[in-house]
Amino acid sequence: MDIYKLGKKIETITLVDNKSSQVIIVNSHQAMNALAYANITYDGDIQLSSIRYCRVETQEEYMSGSLYIPKLLDVSHYRYKILIFINKNYIVIVDDSDFSKRIMNRLQMKILHHEESKELFLYHFFIQILNRDSELLSRYKKQIMDMEEKLLNRQISQFQNHIMPLKKELLTLREYYDEIMDNMAREFRDNENDIFEDDLLKYFGNIYDRADRLVSKTSFLLEYARQISDAYQAQLDTKQNNNMQVLTVISTIFLPLSLITSWYGMNFENMPELESGYPYIILLSLIVIVVCILIFKIKNII
Repeated sequence: MDIYKLGKKIETITLVDNKSSQVIIVNSHQAMNALAYANITYDGDIQLSSIRYCRVETQEEYMSGSLYIPKLLDVSHYRYKILIFINKNYIVIVDDSDFSKRIMNRLQMKILHHEESKELFLYHFFIQILNRDSELLSRYKKQIMDMEEKLLNRQISQFQNHIMPLKKELLTLREYYDEIMDNMAREFRDNENDIFEDDLLKYFGNIYDRADRLVSKTSFLLEYARQISDAYQAQLDTKQNNNMQVLTVISTIFLPLSLITSWYGMNFENMPELESGYPYIILLSLIVIVVCILIFKIKNII
């Protein structure tokens, strides 16, 4: 159990201090002891593995929430799963990974311009969570732009194998930012059980705005990726149409030739062409081919 005192700076403490706001970071095995220490009565199960989304629930004397945070280096396959409990004096963070402790270490190194309250701590905590996401989205944008350039130069291979995972990751991120915005920041800002100071609710509005901007950027990138997919599909359709056009031209040329050969292939005795008609049939076939090609040229088909 790691206990941090909020004040002019975030200090690690070992003794009970009921006069200041505190943050407690524990793993799931220590969670019930930490909640008892913070005077939070929680009847649910502490099972981080069951977390599937970000949300906050307001109880009479405290708030409880869950965080389902994509790992930036592996958005599709790994999530940090965290439970958070907040009352008047304490914030209890349950995390079996080292993610929350790493954030706390960064916050302890920050120079604070105001005395750290639980509202400010939550603001800084969420800002640290979202801090690198703009950079991540910029990398996605560069990937899509590179794919677009290769597509225009017809240099890209296995396009769907590249674009589909990227779109899936962007959808995952948009859903995550939307949950942070609506299910968490909005609930904090509404402050239904008056846990937070009214004059500090503006910080939760800042979290909401940050998540909203990330939602907008992600939605833009998804639309950009869809446009690239449509352009790729248009190239495929054009290529397929060209192939069909070639096959149509060939079929059209050989259709009259097939008729001629089938007609003279019947070998009836009363056909005078059987004795000396071979050169004439060759000439007729060549004339048919030339006429068909001229017609296709006039119609701009070939």
